[in-house]
Parts: sequence; C-alpha cells; structure tokens
Amino acid sequence: MSIEETIRKISFFNNLSDEQIKLIASISNVSKYPNKSILYYESDISKNLLFLVEGLIKIYKVDKFDNEIFLYHIYKNSMISELTSMNKNDIYCFSNAEFTEDSIVLSVDFEKFQEIFLSKNILTMELMEILLKKTHQLQCIVNRELVFDATAKVAFMLNQDLEMFNKLKRQEVSFMLHIQPETLSRVLKRLTRNGTIAIENGEVTIENEEELISIFRGVGI
Repeated sequence: MSIEETIRKISFFNNLSDEQIKLIASISNVSKYPNKSILYYESDISKNLLFLVEGLIKIYKVDKFDNEIFLYHIYKNSMISELTSMNKNDIYCFSNAEFTEDSIVLSVDFEKFQEIFLSKNILTMELMEILLKKTHQLQCIVNRELVFDATAKVAFMLNQDLEMFNKLKRQEVSFMLHIQPETLSRVLKRLTRNGTIAIENGEVTIENEEELISIFRGVGI
C-alpha cells in the first residue's frame, strides 16, 4: 500500500485533493508496530502529528506507586496526538501509549503541516472538531473516575463501547473501570434481572437502551 493510499484511509484527510494528498505524503511516513510495543511515554516530546491507521492503542498513566491507570482506547482512523497549542511545533505527551494489537501509524511533520495547511486555513475545522471530541472524552474520564458509581461506569461503557466490552475479559473490564471483578459481576446480574441487558455465552446485548442510558444520564453528563 502506498503512503497516499494509507493517508486516504484516515477520514481526517477526506476533503483533500489528490495534489494535497501528495503534499501530505511528502511530509509523512508510515510505521508498523507490534502488539504490546510502546508508542510514547508520558513526558515525551514529539515533532509529529500521529494518526492510527490500523490497530488499537491503550492510553494510560502511572501513579506514584507504579499502578497503571487506564484512561481510554484509541481506535483505527483516529488522531493519536494531544494538542495543547497550535502555536508551537512540539507536541507534548501527557500519558503513555501502548499498542494492544499489531498497528500502523501515520506520522506527519507538525511544523510543515502547520506551514503548508493550517496557515492557509486548510484542515483547520477538521482539527478543531477532533480537539472538541477529545475534550468531551476528557469529560467522560472525569465522570468515570470522580462522579460515576460502579453501576453508572458499567452502563456508560456498555452504551459507548459495547464491542470492546464483549471483546475483553471481565477482569480486564474491571481493571479499566477501576472496580472489583465481583462488583462488575453483581452489576451485570442486576442489569440482566432488570431486563436492561441480556447475556448469552458471555456476550452482552442491550435490551433496553433507554433504561441503560438513564442510569448515567444526569450524573455528571
């Protein structure tokens, strides 16, 4: 696959002409990463705007006791980088990023990207939209960690990311939500008894989406 074809797989670049895609390609490179490898560590500084073309990334922080604190996943066709300013060429990493699948990453020289595109108001709106979504994602993390009880945490994940919930082992889900496995089991049983969800062969399906949403709606959302 050519680098132009790889860029076309990222919806962020959908509105660019063929000539503009070639310009992006001229300031970019594509890298492959194996499962469990690290893309960057907290406090690293990058010169590139990063996009996940294929694969899956886990974003996490580490507390003073070396405990891993899960934050969120980054899925394919997404921007990885966290931007705090568009007036600087350095992109600061505020967390750790680990691949949980074999993955492909597109790296775009941020200084040249600003010079060629953002300075001419090209892709500015697309970038702002991504940054707004990341702000909302941060709000969701705050709710999950500081506002939601265990039931709201589980309901929110089922509503927002059912595919990932079913993909992971229950212990991994508990770890992500920072609740005990026994607590997760009790919440799932309660939601099943209430007819909110159904579980067959370990896979959860949502039976009453309105009821599920009502569990966390209004609790910090």
